[in-house]
Amino acid sequence: MDITENKAERAVRDRALALADSGRFTAALEVERALISEGWPNARRTMASELFRQTIHEHCRVARTRH
Repeated sequence: MDITENKAERAVRDRALALADSGRFTAALEVERALISEGWPNARRTMASELFRQTIHEHCRVARTRH
């Protein structure tokens, strides 16, 4: 396993969670599109995990109810 790749993937996941927690998005697909538009090169691959997509969707839902 490449440590650099792990750090890069972790950075994308952290950014995805921050976006989801912002309350501006309602679904994982919107967060994925935002990551891609920000220029994260491995966003699509990181968001490919169904478990992570569910986590992002739940963060979006909770954030929307707070705002």
